Amino acid sequence: MSVDFSQLDFSLLMEHIEIALTICWILLSYAIRRYTKRAIRLHQKIEHDKKRQRINTVDNIFNLLLVVGLVLIWASELQNIAISIAAFMVALVIATKEFIACIVGAFYRASTRPYQVGDWIRIANYEGEVTDSDWLSTTLFEVDLKGGTYSYTGRTTVVPNSVLLAHTVQNLNYMRRYVTHTFSISRNTDDVNLFAIKEQILEKIREYSEHFHEVATRYNSLIEKRLDIKISGPEPKVRITTTPEGYNIFTISLFCPTEEAVGIEQKVTEDFMRFWFEKRDTNVNAIWRE
Repeated sequence: MSVDFSQLDFSLLMEHIEIALTICWILLSYAIRRYTKRAIRLHQKIEHDKKRQRINTVDNIFNLLLVVGLVLIWASELQNIAISIAAFMVALVIATKEFIACIVGAFYRASTRPYQVGDWIRIANYEGEVTDSDWLSTTLFEVDLKGGTYSYTGRTTVVPNSVLLAHTVQNLNYMRRYVTHTFSISRNTDDVNLFAIKEQILEKIREYSEHFHEVATRYNSLIEKRLDIKISGPEPKVRITTTPEGYNIFTISLFCPTEEAVGIEQKVTEDFMRFWFEKRDTNVNAIWRE
């Protein structure tokens, strides 16, 4: 009786060809391995230790061949899985890139230690006193450094650690005690020669700085040694410049305690105005007498 194989339905087998090939490969590998190991054991001319070594070698070879065969059988499926995993990982990285950047920034901060809690710092456009620092962010109490008052504004800024990777960090901690305070006063150019009152202003600044001058000198030297640079101070300086609009600019720079900077600025500004108006009135009276 003949069998008509054309009537058999192989569609199910073709749909699961990988499973069928896997079963066949495992059975074939098992059968060949068992036969080979049995042949080694029954060989009379091979020593016992040699037999153990060869059997171990056969096991390792067939394990390798089994894995290689399974990889080849399932290559297309493994490729699809690998593509799916890669796509998932890319999507995960894109979705969490800011979070990852913050973690990396935290490691950067821990390794370089550019600041610690209590320091005055400037990161990008943010500046203030560090009040807290964790794996994701650094919290700052904002300090009015640009305005020159050096006081707390009452605002709190949370800076993500990812900013550390793209911007420089300036440690301004030495400014907590003493600061090189610079401010300018502008007046009309035709009324008074500002060089005539320059020395008077310097004398007033020295008078206001007398009680902390010795400490300021020591602190200035300490900062220069620690930073290995030359900084302005502790002697006050006055610079007189002009603008294209026709104004004289009287710029004062002094090294003073941070908490006294605004007070000294107001006193010096008051003295400047008094000297300036006295000179102007003197000039006007001289012109009238002529």
